[in-house]
Amino acid sequence: MENPLYAKIFKWVSWAIILVSVVLAAWAFTQFGGNGEGAAVETLLYLAYAMVILALVAVLCIGLFISATTNPKSLVRIGLVLVGAAALCLVAYLLASGKPAIGFTGAVPPSASELKLTDTVLNLTYIMGGVAIVAIVAGEIISGVLNKKA
Repeated sequence: MENPLYAKIFKWVSWAIILVSVVLAAWAFTQFGGNGEGAAVETLLYLAYAMVILALVAVLCIGLFISATTNPKSLVRIGLVLVGAAALCLVAYLLASGKPAIGFTGAVPPSASELKLTDTVLNLTYIMGGVAIVAIVAGEIISGVLNKKA
């Protein structure tokens, strides 16, 4: 059975995210839309980053609130998931080389911290892609073994 409080909070957070994104998108187009220098695209990318962060924070806060009110013991599991995610990000950061891009032709070379961050995100993408593939294959194998009626 769905928690009515959760549904109400989810509805209001969804409307808030939509409203903020519409206002910021309109602001970006009115502020930077006509100069043709890509500033609108950059602003909209920052808008996308802000929306992803806002959605993640909302999901985490709502999830923590609902978990704390309905099943306080599930907070331990959420904590373990967050620690695992932080450990995964740390591993990706430690594996990132931060070497300069080969064949870079831009006017301003990226800083060492930008290169390290970019490599970290790429490593996270590779790791999560690999985990997704392994999960799909393992899930199908486990499903096949469990559903096999001998």
